[in-house]
Amino acid sequence: MSSAPAQCKVLIDFFHQGTRLTYKKGEFIIRPGENPPGVFLIEKGLVKTYDITKYGEENLLVIRHEGELLGMTWTMTHKDVRRSIIYSALTPTTVWLMPHEKFHKFLQNTPEAALPLLHMVVDMYRINAERIMNLEYRTVRERLVSFLLSMANRFGRETPDGILIDVPLRHQDIASSISATRETTGREITALERKNLLSNSSSRITLLDVEKLRDFLA
Repeated sequence: MSSAPAQCKVLIDFFHQGTRLTYKKGEFIIRPGENPPGVFLIEKGLVKTYDITKYGEENLLVIRHEGELLGMTWTMTHKDVRRSIIYSALTPTTVWLMPHEKFHKFLQNTPEAALPLLHMVVDMYRINAERIMNLEYRTVRERLVSFLLSMANRFGRETPDGILIDVPLRHQDIASSISATRETTGREITALERKNLLSNSSSRITLLDVEKLRDFLA
């Protein structure tokens, strides 16, 4: 997992003038039905972004890591609209919070922040686009493999066994992201384990043969 790039120093210096907040694993950063009080910069940790379906199930949208921003879309668009997006700490997490008004003033007065912010926005767009494109695959196995390869690209860490996706992933989180049931997702993960294409231990998945996994999408 990479930290914030060097060109973001101007952003980091700015956010360090805000409020530093720490959260334990599982704690809400933004609760259900609550609007963000400003824009957050993740200093360390992982933040799970999700909503709740009409059936009462969590629907994983994206996992954010250090150096990324939370709440920027909301603060730049419809501040008067109550949102259903929830942020919670997936691991012990530290963030810096900057109120909306100060963030807006910073953007107006700091043109050198435009490029790093643009990079962040484009990256958010790419991640969301990948999630939408993933749903175009017809089978659950294809969608699962596509999801795992995308997560490995974002959170992967080389190990002697393969590429470890270094974030905790519950079967329900994966299932909601690929539009499948938890039971079907679990069966597909088990099937790929039996083929020695991945291993799954303590909610951590390791891709053992990336090339063979990519063959499913060819």
